[in-house]
Amino acid sequence: MKKIILFCSAIMLVVVSVAAAVPKAAAPAPGKQMPTASQSKNANVLSGKVMETMDAGGYTYACIERNGGKTWVAIPASPVKVGQQVTFQPGQEMRGFTSKTLNKTFDSIIFSGGLLKSASAGDGAAMQDADHGGSKAAVAQPSEKVSVAKAEGSNAYTVAEIFSQRTKLNKKTVVVKAKVVKVSAGIMDRNWIHLQDGTGDAAKGTNNLVATSKDLPQVGDVVTVKGIVYKDKDFGSGYKYNVILETATVQK
Repeated sequence: MKKIILFCSAIMLVVVSVAAAVPKAAAPAPGKQMPTASQSKNANVLSGKVMETMDAGGYTYACIERNGGKTWVAIPASPVKVGQQVTFQPGQEMRGFTSKTLNKTFDSIIFSGGLLKSASAGDGAAMQDADHGGSKAAVAQPSEKVSVAKAEGSNAYTVAEIFSQRTKLNKKTVVVKAKVVKVSAGIMDRNWIHLQDGTGDAAKGTNNLVATSKDLPQVGDVVTVKGIVYKDKDFGSGYKYNVILETATVQK
């Protein structure tokens, strides 16, 4: 027993000696601040033009054009739109990440703490987009001009026609062919799909039609959407729409 006590005492002395020998990190000099991630020259700041964006599970996923290639970045839900120049905080890369909400696997994606800055002429509109207003507030701006031929059939309409005839079409089934310019996935147990076909007035918000669906198309897809028209729809929590397509089906 005496030998065990002596042995333990020796170990304690060694531990204390080693701890005392380890130098403490020098504190910053008074009046000086440690550089932040954005100030550090070596910080891996992520900057680029947004080519694609979608929201799901409390995150915003953005594909940016960077260094001649494309990089996926995930941040806490934030108003980001296609064509916007953005800068993200440095983050941690993950390879082979699968988002169950999006049903999508990313070869490589960087999880960032959020936006550092956003220099875009349309920043005000981007902030409004957080309200998901289906008219003026939620207009998603594509990076290029959209022009899609009208679908065929007696119940086929353009985006502009659905807006202008929303009273007559209320609670009726329509078909529209358009390009997907934004997708917000898994919100209120449905996917919110922004559609544009080149018709309508961007200033009035009548060029952007939102459809809710269980289907999940990709941004850039030209699709035929069949759904029920509802005018002046208010879901609460800022989800207000002059016109919206509900329980829609989406086909490429």
